[in-house]
Amino acid sequence: MNPIIKLSENAANRIKEIMSSAEKDALGVRVSVKSGGCAGMSYVMEYSKELNPNDEVIEDKGVKVFIDSAAVMYLLGTEMDYKKEDFSSTFVFNNPNEKERCGCGESFKVE
Repeated sequence: MNPIIKLSENAANRIKEIMSSAEKDALGVRVSVKSGGCAGMSYVMEYSKELNPNDEVIEDKGVKVFIDSAAVMYLLGTEMDYKKEDFSSTFVFNNPNEKERCGCGESFKVE
């Protein structure tokens, strides 16, 4: 079975950097999806301080990513990348389930 999310090298390295400066009780990074934004849904990343029994745990390239159980169906097959540009840097979700993305790139829609 394919993992829900695959991490690029850049994403894994950035998560390692983030975790090295995180509070001691942080277990990893948690990814979820919330309603909102102009296209209807947006990605949320935060520290995971406790293991939610319903979370899916992805271990890839030496990092742990916790996936909110409610987000799994929206994230199947997604590649998580990290892009650094001149004036900004951000995690990017290359999600095959997206049917539409808003103009600012902050939210998406699935069918």
